[in-house]
Amino acid sequence: MTSATYREVETNAPTLREILVALSFALDLTEGAVPGHAIRSCLLAVRLARAVGLEQRQISDLYYASLLKDVGCSSNSARMCQIVGGDDRAVKAGAKLADWTRPFRPQPSTMKMLWRQVLPGASALSRGLRIVKLAATQHENNRQLIELRCDRGAMIVYKLGLAHETALGVRHLDEHWDGGGYPKGLKGQEIPVLSRLISVAQHLDAFCMEMGPQAAIDTLVERSGRWFDPELARAACGLDQSRRLFEHCLPSDPVEETRAAILRLNAEDQTRLSGVDIDSICETFADVVDTKSPFTYRHSLGVMDAAVAIGSVLGLAPDRMRVLRRAALLHDIGKLAISNTILDKPTRLTDAEMDVVKTHPGIGAQILGHVDAFGEVAVLAGEHHEKLDGTGYPNGLHGRDLSLESRLLAVADIYGALSEERPYRAGLEPAQIAAIMERDVPAKLDGECYEALRTVMNDAKWSSAGARQPSADRWSLRDFDMVEAYI
Repeated sequence: MTSATYREVETNAPTLREILVALSFALDLTEGAVPGHAIRSCLLAVRLARAVGLEQRQISDLYYASLLKDVGCSSNSARMCQIVGGDDRAVKAGAKLADWTRPFRPQPSTMKMLWRQVLPGASALSRGLRIVKLAATQHENNRQLIELRCDRGAMIVYKLGLAHETALGVRHLDEHWDGGGYPKGLKGQEIPVLSRLISVAQHLDAFCMEMGPQAAIDTLVERSGRWFDPELARAACGLDQSRRLFEHCLPSDPVEETRAAILRLNAEDQTRLSGVDIDSICETFADVVDTKSPFTYRHSLGVMDAAVAIGSVLGLAPDRMRVLRRAALLHDIGKLAISNTILDKPTRLTDAEMDVVKTHPGIGAQILGHVDAFGEVAVLAGEHHEKLDGTGYPNGLHGRDLSLESRLLAVADIYGALSEERPYRAGLEPAQIAAIMERDVPAKLDGECYEALRTVMNDAKWSSAGARQPSADRWSLRDFDMVEAYI
């Protein structure tokens, strides 16, 4: 039985809260947030909800809405990069501290952030003109970016089968009490209560991490009645005075202690996920990763298709195929930590930029390692750029260190990258892919896995169903950068 139809609960299967708490760290990456932002926001939101007397059912919906509040954020990364001409993650992180409702009364810290991030390397005149344009078009830019993330986020929550109220909480978390927010300009009590709670909670965490808890409270009070529900602002101040608000949420608190606290918070939910539910979550987060760049659209799903096809040729057992499938879907989750200025760059990457790229397998393995049941998945994701001769990254492992599944995933990933369009070239035809990959067999790539791939590529039925059609644009091997081909 394949993992796609595996509906029984697996041995050591995770609970929904365990897997979403772990994967929320990937969403923090997309926003350039301090690691643990989502789980701290969740702790803060639930404490506020209890203080104002929300029912337990609403608090349960709030718990998942808080963890998934940024699940749609990768969808606007490319557009953010286009608008500012710089690092989307840095601008997103800085925007959380800015009062963007007053574009012509900017704070000094906001101006410093923009000056660093807008069109880096351009002339002072060009950067100044772009900043003026950003101020003049801010309302439309905000509407567009927030609609992208909020609509996408709500859709993902629905796809995961969570409550309608949870999806609404995600969709409207950027609404403001005075009606000046997005995406619908809702006002006061029109804004879902879960959205109002998350809005306050994420504000408190962002400011606390950067400026300390007192600055978080002071800014909350200043924006009460404008951005935030006054009742929730008062409740936050009361909790802060009793020293209960920021427990496990201070900059000095180890993130593992915060993670333990958030798991205890919803400890009554001990339902173990079925195999099909786990696969669905993996597919959903693969989509989150792929949405970050228009050049990686469906990359993770394509690598999964190729890996499963190769595994079938090699006769892998069903349990090994299940691990391989999930690893293929989540292998690039660490790329959420990379700016689109790198991912979408149309020219060769600098050495410094390649060093950043080389961090993504290790970051992904660390995130996936937070799920006990994903131990092998984490290892495979961390090794998908390793090569048999030790020239891969991030750890320079050799063939003796790499399992068959790791070798297989490396072959599937390279096939996927070469067959897809990239900012610096069109997708390649099968003959071109073979010409490139054969150079690395058997020194860098496993010969058995590559021959299985060739069998798959020669299967007309599989090619018509899953392979990219040949590009009309011709391409010269001399002009191709082999390292960038494998990103």
